Amino acid sequence: MKKLSVYVALASLTLAGTASAQSYPTRPITFIVPYGAGGPVDVLARLLAEPMRQALGQSIVIENVTGANGTIGVGRAVRAAPDGYTVSIGNWPSHITNGAIYNLSYDIQRDLEPVARLSANPYIIVARKDLPAQDVKELVSWLKASPDKASAGTAGLGSGQHISAVYFQKSTGTKFQSVPYKTGSSEIIRDIVAGHIDLTFDQAITALSHVRSGSVKAFAVTSDKRLDAAPEIPTVDEAGAPGVYILTWYGLWMPKGAPKEAIEKIGNAARAALTDPAVRAKLATLGQQIPPPEQQTAAALAAHQKAEIEKWHPLIKEAGIKLD
Repeated sequence: MKKLSVYVALASLTLAGTASAQSYPTRPITFIVPYGAGGPVDVLARLLAEPMRQALGQSIVIENVTGANGTIGVGRAVRAAPDGYTVSIGNWPSHITNGAIYNLSYDIQRDLEPVARLSANPYIIVARKDLPAQDVKELVSWLKASPDKASAGTAGLGSGQHISAVYFQKSTGTKFQSVPYKTGSSEIIRDIVAGHIDLTFDQAITALSHVRSGSVKAFAVTSDKRLDAAPEIPTVDEAGAPGVYILTWYGLWMPKGAPKEAIEKIGNAARAALTDPAVRAKLATLGQQIPPPEQQTAAALAAHQKAEIEKWHPLIKEAGIKLD
């Protein structure tokens, strides 16, 4: 009996040693998307899942954890075990601006490990088609001629559209009214088409079909590069508002203390996915821009996140944008 116990113990140790020697990952990895299914972050996560599965040899499970503009989902990721099997995928609002808008139970820099910087999309400045200005320079002059008379649709206090409108006004010395909408971009665009409001800052995925149909006017993309999906739309530099850059960018993070091996392997798999022709083509149709490889690393994401916090948090606080 004693011999049997010894054999069982030895066998257990052998199996444990084999398991510990297995290379990461040994089971599926969960991506926590802090927004609902079908949104931009969810679409990107699902687009990356298959090529990353091929690179890692394990499936990627998408978990949508919604609420409070992404703060609940990010909080879930922060509190997850730092074992390399939970990844936070998020964007400019969830991992930058929310830190200045909400009283968070976590620190968006200290409590997460940067893994990889992904794609980004600038906003498009769109307006009703009969607005008299023909470019951003003329739009600024038109807005200055009638302060607080024009109206810009936003998805509510603290939304990307709202912060974009605040930043545009500060950068150009203009003043106009922000009109919040509960249902977001689709309703805003409908009211611009109908002439009920004057303009908005919208993402390409929502705006481009209306721009192409001629039902709204596109002034510029808020980037230093034109969109592959709409090369006819000039940049803000070209259109008369140089340097007014507003991009919703995306990244991957892990809970603080995640193994270095996991961070490296997930980051490498994500960067490999961004070289996939099918992934790149799909991102281009969505108005996404992929940064060069040297800007996709964990270190690059950490530096970019720090710079973005330094840029946006003072602006948000100065504007008094705050939610409990």
